[in-house]
Amino acid sequence: MPDTLKHLTLPNGLHLTLRHAPRLKRAAAALRVHAGSHDAPTNWPGLAHFLEHLFFLGTPRFPLEDGLMRYVQGLGGQVNASTRERTTDYFFEVPPAALAGGLQRLCQMLAEPDLGLARQRREREVIHAEFIAWSRNPQAQQQFALLQRVSPRHPLSAFHAGNRYSLALGNPAFQQALTQFHQGFYHGGQITLSLAGPQPLEQLEQLGRQFGALFVKGQRVAQQAPPPLLDQPLAPAQGDDLLFAHDGLPAGAEQALGLLLNHLTDTRAGTWLAELRQRGWLRDCKAQLLHAHTGQLLWHLKLQLAEAAKRDQALALLHGWLGFLRQQGHQRLNHSYARLQQRQEQTASALELARRDSAGQTFDGLAPQSLTALDALLDDLPHTHSGQWQLPADEPLLDNALSPVAAALPPALTVSGDVPVSRQFAALHLRWQVSSPLRARFWPVLERALQPLQARAERASLQLGLSCAGQYWQLHIAGQPEPVIKAVHEALALLRCPAAEHWHAPLATEPALIPLRALLKALPGALQPVDEHPQPACLLGQPLLDSLWQHARWQGLASGFDRTQFGALGAALQGIMGQPGNLAQPSPLQGMHWRQVDTSASEAALLLFCPLPEALQAAGRLLAHLLQGPVYQRLRVELQLGYAVFSAFRQVEGVGGLLFGVQSPHASHRQILDHVLELLQQGVRLDATARQQLAEQFDESAMANAEVSEWLWQAHIAQHKSDLSYTRWSILKVEQHALEVLLQQLISARHGWLCLANAAAPDARWQ
Repeated sequence: MPDTLKHLTLPNGLHLTLRHAPRLKRAAAALRVHAGSHDAPTNWPGLAHFLEHLFFLGTPRFPLEDGLMRYVQGLGGQVNASTRERTTDYFFEVPPAALAGGLQRLCQMLAEPDLGLARQRREREVIHAEFIAWSRNPQAQQQFALLQRVSPRHPLSAFHAGNRYSLALGNPAFQQALTQFHQGFYHGGQITLSLAGPQPLEQLEQLGRQFGALFVKGQRVAQQAPPPLLDQPLAPAQGDDLLFAHDGLPAGAEQALGLLLNHLTDTRAGTWLAELRQRGWLRDCKAQLLHAHTGQLLWHLKLQLAEAAKRDQALALLHGWLGFLRQQGHQRLNHSYARLQQRQEQTASALELARRDSAGQTFDGLAPQSLTALDALLDDLPHTHSGQWQLPADEPLLDNALSPVAAALPPALTVSGDVPVSRQFAALHLRWQVSSPLRARFWPVLERALQPLQARAERASLQLGLSCAGQYWQLHIAGQPEPVIKAVHEALALLRCPAAEHWHAPLATEPALIPLRALLKALPGALQPVDEHPQPACLLGQPLLDSLWQHARWQGLASGFDRTQFGALGAALQGIMGQPGNLAQPSPLQGMHWRQVDTSASEAALLLFCPLPEALQAAGRLLAHLLQGPVYQRLRVELQLGYAVFSAFRQVEGVGGLLFGVQSPHASHRQILDHVLELLQQGVRLDATARQQLAEQFDESAMANAEVSEWLWQAHIAQHKSDLSYTRWSILKVEQHALEVLLQQLISARHGWLCLANAAAPDARWQ
């Protein structure tokens, strides 16, 4: 059943967008304020970003412990905010029954904030910690350098993040500016509120009207037009960064750029990226919109070329491709783009739908206004009439038709019926245990071989990932069932026999991650340690890969497929590499293990993972749930260790346990660890309401489809019970005494500790 959309304007001027999507399990709200960092007074850089932070610190009606963040996190939902140049967005996703509670908290905290000076002082230090992390992040600095290429008169070239020095809290003029910014922009006329969920439109409208009315009445403020992006033409690009700037484009230009970037990043045969790959020049290409406002566009192509590539010729090919696109009719260019948009609408989460609606971005092809803007955009770009180009054929991953075949499923594949076929979401997990030490040398070959298919899958709203941890290689594909079957057939062929150009071509350079994200990326491998063996002295080739696959053992899990699709799935898996069989389980962690991970930034970052046996995981989940608020309150708000602080229960490589993470610009690794242990020693009190809330999250109808499939897979590889009703029952049985016993076991590392950090162990206790 297709989604139903409705637009209306409330008496206070607030624009309300409602989307009824029956397939959704969750509901979401996205509130856009049409004002951002470029609308704040230039005397106070960071004021808009600072105000966004202050909203989340609670109000007299909903204090911090009952505010939006705690409310949503307690229900297992998502919540966040973002300050951009001309907009500020607030958004959350929760179970449908909780939408009213979240919406009331969101609207109330924005309409009636507490801007007390004491909380301003505390939050300014968090902003300063963010600023330090940003200033040390290479990727952020590269983007900042790109922005310096626009006119110095344009606010894009200025500093807007805010720090301890730009936020002059003691200056009455700053306080007046803060109040005026809130009063001038946080009113009905400046706000778009979008709701999406399975509820009837009437119910969504009632909620939108009720809580949207909390904002005072106002009229849309005409945001000041910026100066031109450029005073003179952009200087020739240096390195692999291609920057494009446009002034004076017609309305609809941002949507037109979406279509253009879709064609520019297409790697299929006939395109300029396919030509670069065929020549062995292409490592990677990423496109990013940096700025869009009132006819201005600034966008960036990060083109990674091999050392042997001829850069001037690569740019000439780009200009030829742009010239070819300029000659194509609107209908041809719009056809494939419209199909991709339709698939995105069919598969998007409630949060993704609400955010697109709040930004005014439809899931259709370009409207006539945007097609006119596309012509102007293409005319404004360098182009030539050279090269042999063609628009790729229709993407088969967007076609849900399957050929009728009758093939048996392989015996090592377990089929789960825990995801109803009515969800139209299937997942396939395949896992190989590869004991040969050659796996480290073959891994980059397989990564390169799969990259083109991964790019196509992402465009077709499929999740397709290949991961490596210890001796294990894992392929994961999820999305609508028919495209999953088609994608796994292609993926296995590519992994079994990579094309010649993938054997020695260099891999793309991954962007530098902030330290805490780098540690999270390293965690799966740290849980699957392997003995290092000398690499055999041999040349890689297909016969060696055939031998490696022949001796590998594999198992898999499929969920969400209709029985009528089993024949096609069996056919896609025919000839799967390796021998079927149960894979070895990791040994339980014993003792205290410290793993140093090199990161690109110097800030102290630490992950503490405390694994638990299956019998204690229900208590561990409840303990993590009860600790989430206190950890945030103590480490981030009171101690102000940094802006990146979290705690949760996680399942990684079949191992479940409590995970604590902190990144700090000033605390040492030992101090971070001491603060975490001190908090654990303070204990927790059982909250029956919180226990009930947590238990209710473990229900197929309440969990996102991807979460259900991941839950089933983690239980499968750990050989644990996958019955969600058993998990709910186990959580409801946990009492105070069990929490106290578990806390003591955690503090004493009874079940082991694994600590990942970007520094050496602080003392000799660690292995």
